[in-house]
Amino acid sequence: MDLSDVRVLDLSRVLAGPYCSMILADLGAEVIKVEMPGRGDDSRAFPPFLHGESLYYINLNRGKRSITLNLKHPEGRRIFLELVRRSDVLLENFRPGTMERLGLGYETLKKVNPRLIYAAISGFGRTGPYRHRAAYDIIAQAMGGLLSVTGWPDSPPTRVGTAIGDILAALFCCIGILAALWVREQTGRGQLIDVAMVDSVFASLENIPQRYFVEGVIPGRIGNRYEFVYPYDSFRALDGWVIIGVANDRIWRRFIEATGLRNLAEDERFKTNPSRVEHHEELKREIEAWTSKRRVKEIVELLNGHGVPAAPIYTVKDIVEDEHIAKAREMVIHLNQPGLGRVNLLGSPIKMSETRPRPRSPAPRLGGDTEEVLREILGLKPEEIERLREMGAI
Repeated sequence: MDLSDVRVLDLSRVLAGPYCSMILADLGAEVIKVEMPGRGDDSRAFPPFLHGESLYYINLNRGKRSITLNLKHPEGRRIFLELVRRSDVLLENFRPGTMERLGLGYETLKKVNPRLIYAAISGFGRTGPYRHRAAYDIIAQAMGGLLSVTGWPDSPPTRVGTAIGDILAALFCCIGILAALWVREQTGRGQLIDVAMVDSVFASLENIPQRYFVEGVIPGRIGNRYEFVYPYDSFRALDGWVIIGVANDRIWRRFIEATGLRNLAEDERFKTNPSRVEHHEELKREIEAWTSKRRVKEIVELLNGHGVPAAPIYTVKDIVEDEHIAKAREMVIHLNQPGLGRVNLLGSPIKMSETRPRPRSPAPRLGGDTEEVLREILGLKPEEIERLREMGAI
């Protein structure tokens, strides 16, 4: 089983929406990417480029088909509504109100297709006083609280190194779509999904807001350590940095056994996890006195051998060359892209026993599937398609 019976009309562009539809496409859905004639998705012009083609675009849009459609043209809107009538999901990430101004908002489309699941991703959502504000990832990280807790105490607020606001919104939207498909199986009705990037970032803060709810404390930047357990931090080694995660007293005892630092086990400041958190600065100095004399690989192998979570800090190069992540877990995959040959893409982290999520086809050329889609789905003849092209509808 996969999503091969699900048809998605994808009006989204750049990152949040395309990432969501990429997941659906990898799971087998038929994703028809609707792009503006002559221009297409903005990300087609985003680096890095290989022989003039954007790998940014290719990675996010593999497995989809592309049609060009001018939604401001009466015939373009008519064709679009016919596609809506025959689709299961519509995905867009315009600023709220954009589709309504085109006469293609949810209230209109659900009359055309009551089973349609309309999924919208935006910066601030479709309700509330900020709904019309524009937003990018850095705005979502700022107002979702993430910048305020990322970085070191003496550093300025720091953006997470990837566009995590877009990615989180994409994931929550995908979950919403899958849930709505299941509900539709029971009720026969579609529904509107409204996902905001700011909401998604705030939801990802997990227990950080609880300190404010319970204690009135405004959490700040604490570097790589964790607020509630210790040692759970980065430590300086002889040739770099090592990550050590001791999440409970049982692992603490294994850490002591592995390192031979029995003086720490006898120190009242470090007897329990709460006391280790309270005295984390002193404990970090003690541990770094040990780690700084050893290489990262030696520390990682020793601690993992005793059941203590430890890891090097990988660069992208390290991940791509790693036997476990890149190869065994297939997180680096290869796809033959027309005109480019074999390209490296990111694999799906979803592993299933009966379904194998992976790209069903390369990324599409701009409008490369327009004729095929209009012929297959709407039954249009070549001369009708040519007439639509001449009048600027496709």
